[in-house]
Formats: sequence, structure tokens, C-alpha cells
Amino acid sequence: MPSASTKADATPASADTRLAPGAPGHRRMSLALFAAGLAAFALLYSTQALLPAISAEFGATASAASWTVSAATGALALCVLPLSALSERFGRRTMMTASLSVAVGVSLLVPFAPSLEALIALRAVQGAALAGLPASAMAYLAEEVRPRALIGAIGLFVAGNSIGGMSGRIVTGWVAQLWGWRAGLAAVGLTSLLCALAFRALLPKARHFTPATLNPKALSATVRGHLADPLLMRLYGIGALFMTVFGAVYTVIGYRLAEAPFSLPQGVIGSIFLVYLVGTASSAAAGRLVGRLGRRGALYLAVSTTTAGLLLSLSEALAAVLAGLVLITAGFFAGHAVASSSVSRTAKTGRAQASALYQSAYYLGSSAGGTLGAIAFHAGGWAGTVGIGLVAVVGVVSITLYGSHSARVEARRIRPVTA
Repeated sequence: MPSASTKADATPASADTRLAPGAPGHRRMSLALFAAGLAAFALLYSTQALLPAISAEFGATASAASWTVSAATGALALCVLPLSALSERFGRRTMMTASLSVAVGVSLLVPFAPSLEALIALRAVQGAALAGLPASAMAYLAEEVRPRALIGAIGLFVAGNSIGGMSGRIVTGWVAQLWGWRAGLAAVGLTSLLCALAFRALLPKARHFTPATLNPKALSATVRGHLADPLLMRLYGIGALFMTVFGAVYTVIGYRLAEAPFSLPQGVIGSIFLVYLVGTASSAAAGRLVGRLGRRGALYLAVSTTTAGLLLSLSEALAAVLAGLVLITAGFFAGHAVASSSVSRTAKTGRAQASALYQSAYYLGSSAGGTLGAIAFHAGGWAGTVGIGLVAVVGVVSITLYGSHSARVEARRIRPVTA
């Protein structure tokens, strides 16, 4: 049976009534998904700025404490595909609401975790719950927003992610400095509850979604088709590698800044995440970058910016480290917005599954980056973490260059036939 997105695409009338900037409901939709993205990233990475404090309380190493982040992102990666399939049956809006509700509920239990193992387990449950949000959101946008406005709409959703990640870390940092890391996590949970309520109140009902019968064989065939698509596979790889860089850097940066020569307090370390505002701007500008440079040009710019940031962060001067974080953040969010929006435009059928596979790769990259970055930091200091990031950046460049080469070969193959 064709997916809901296929049916929407096949109906000319539905395309005419999709949302565009200035249309009724567009602002409410944008605000709702911005709130959802804010809550999701605030919850998903709520322990990241607190890792030094968690390590101190439980007597854990950086690599052990990093599992409070990696368990959440890893569980999300594993659950995003099956939950996206459920969204084909029960609706994007229903799935996003359920995901946020469960994740927020768990967030109210997380501050009371009696041990590191219990904290990691609760975080895994939280990540699994959040898995229903990202792919459903991408599919909702692909169905409800006009194609020309899609990159901008996804960029705004990603911007919500960046502000959520920033505000969650800042709130937990300062609250933890005053009342401890458990109070910091409680503050994020309550803030996310307010965002979830706003999301449900604002999000317009879907007008272009048609429920599909759950069919495991059809789902398997759709997934195999996406995995056999060379362009989609390259986009999945790019998303995973960009997130490996980001996960490694932001899982470990708190430890580096807490140590000499910086020795910053918890609240100041949390405030470092204000650089996420740069990610908000770069993700929202992704559509303009693609328009001027093309998709590959925008990716090369994102890679160059990220690489420059990694190298600059090796400095022992705090100002240089902060400038490096700004560049890493700008490059990452621009690359992520370009890759994720390209997935939605490339997949003509089974868009929810295509987005789910991207999210799986993306969050597996986050989980791997956080764990590998912490291990590398333990073995070789910050230079080891930067080394992990540079390897991932080389991977992005290699994939993009291969895509350019494949496109040229395909063009030469077709040209004689069409001449």
C-alpha cells in the first residue's frame, strides 16, 4: 500500500493547499514545531553539561558518565524507524504528542536516579520515547508545507533543536552550580513540560495525511529501497559523521573547561553553550546557502567551517577555544540542515521511513561521537577528541567528493543518449 506521503504527493489539490509563509496556520505550525524541537534537544542532551558533576558524585570516569548521553541518543537511533512506521498508521501529530508526553514524564523521574546505572537506564527510556518526534516532524513538514518552503521550515525546526540544546545546558549549568545537578535536570524537565503543552495547543491538524495500514512486508520493502538509493545512503553517512564531530566535542568540552588552565565553574561552563545561537542562524540560513552554492557547495562550506573550528579549539587561550566552538557549531548545524532537508526532497515515497533512517544514522553518530570522544579525551586529552572530529570531517569530504564524481559519471553516461 502506498504511504501517506505518496498519496499527498499524487493529489494536485493537496499541493495547492500546503502551507507557505504568510498562509493561515503557517505561523502556528512554525511555533509549535519550534517548541517541540526545543523540548526534544533540551531533554535529549540534558546531562551533557553536567557530566563533570555526575562523574564527581558517582566516582565515574568521563567515558562512563558519557553514557548518560550516549544511551539516550543510541536508544533514539534504534527506535526511530519502528515509531515512524506507527506514525504512518496513527498520524504524525499523535506520534509527536505521545513522544513528548512520555519523554517529559520520564524527565520528572530522572533527578531521583539513585545510581549511575539507574540514571543511564532512565535516559535510555527517555531517548526511546523521543524517537517518535524527529522523523514524524520531518514527514509532517514534507506533507503539510509547500516544497519551495520545505528547507526553510526544516531549518526552523532544527533551529528549535539548537536553542533547546543551548537553553537546556545553560539552565542545568547555573541551577546545578546553585543547587546541584539533580535540580538542574528537574528544571529542564519542567521547562520541557511547558514546551510540550504549547506544542499541542499550537500545532494545526494535518490536512494531507492519510492513514496507512501497518504492513511489515511493505515497510521492509520501503526501507530496503531507501538503503539501496546511493544518494540517500550518502546523506545518511554525512548526517552521522557531522553528528560524530558534534557529539564528541560537546560531550567532552565540559571536562576540558573544568580543568586547568581554564578551571571554570559549572554555571560558566553551561553558559558556553550560548554559541548554539550561531547554530540557530546557520541552520535557518541553510536554504539560502543551497540557493547560492548548491547542495554540495553548502556542504563543503559547512565542512571547512567545522574543520577550522576544530583546529582553533586546540589553543590554550579561552577566547580561541570559544571561537573554535562557534565555528564548529555553525558548520555542524548548516551541514545537518542541508543533509536532512535533502533527504525529505530526495525520497518520493515513504518519506517517514527515509527521515527515520536519517535520524537513526544521525543519532548513532551522536552516540558514537560522545563515547569515542570521551575515550579519546581520557587517552590523549583534548587533542584526542579533536582527532576523532577530524577523522569524521574527512569522511564527510570523501562522501561528498564521491557524490560529485558519481554525478559527473552519470551525466556523461546519459548525455550521448539524449543528444
